[in-house]
Amino acid sequence: MKHQARKRFGQHFLSDGGIIDAIVQAIGPRPGDAMVEIGPGLAALTQPLVERLGRLTVVELDRDLAAQLRKHPQLEVIESDVLRVDFRAMAAQKGRLRVVGNLPYNISSPILFHLLPVADVVLDQHFMLQKEVIDRMVARPATAQYGRLSVMLQWRYDMEDVLFVPPESFDPPPRVDSAVVRMVPLATPPALNPQLLEDMVQVAFSMRRKLLRHSLGKWLEAQQFSGTFDLQRRAEEVPVHEYVALAQAVQA
Repeated sequence: MKHQARKRFGQHFLSDGGIIDAIVQAIGPRPGDAMVEIGPGLAALTQPLVERLGRLTVVELDRDLAAQLRKHPQLEVIESDVLRVDFRAMAAQKGRLRVVGNLPYNISSPILFHLLPVADVVLDQHFMLQKEVIDRMVARPATAQYGRLSVMLQWRYDMEDVLFVPPESFDPPPRVDSAVVRMVPLATPPALNPQLLEDMVQVAFSMRRKLLRHSLGKWLEAQQFSGTFDLQRRAEEVPVHEYVALAQAVQA
């Protein structure tokens, strides 16, 4: 399939056979899995996946690529912006989903947040992303990489960086290193209001160089929070479980 990569879609097509095999092995597709691939592109990952699955649903925004993919008898093609796809409705038809993809780096975070509310109908997610983004996703507290993305994903998923992918594995090669992350939704996640947690974490990291009393302290006052929380720390020093407990306390 010949196609000129389109910059506005953030297209970088995987072309390294060894890396493709390693990604497929990490995903571990099984016949009958309800798998969805985001951004199949030139089908480098799509073909080995569908050979093992039998059927595969793909979400492709580029209409030229979608037209080519429709010629494949084992693919169900959804021509759409992934941010408009109703994954919950899809799971109601197909069962719990396994979601995979080489995500466009320019909208990787919005895609991750779009999938967050439907984690309860997802078995696992394997995504190729900019290495720097995955470092932030799996970061530990008290590190430079630890931030809003770390907290908002770690409260809901068990995650690991499973594979490094160098720029030369793509055509055209991106200017950054890439990696593959495995995301498994927690079976029994903490009961909380995700929007409240997101608002709270966004405020906390809005002034990450300053002590939390300058940012989160004022927010907690506005919420009329009467409990105790150590605000003499910076946002990056607070572990995920403490943010979760605080969100639960504020909600209560």
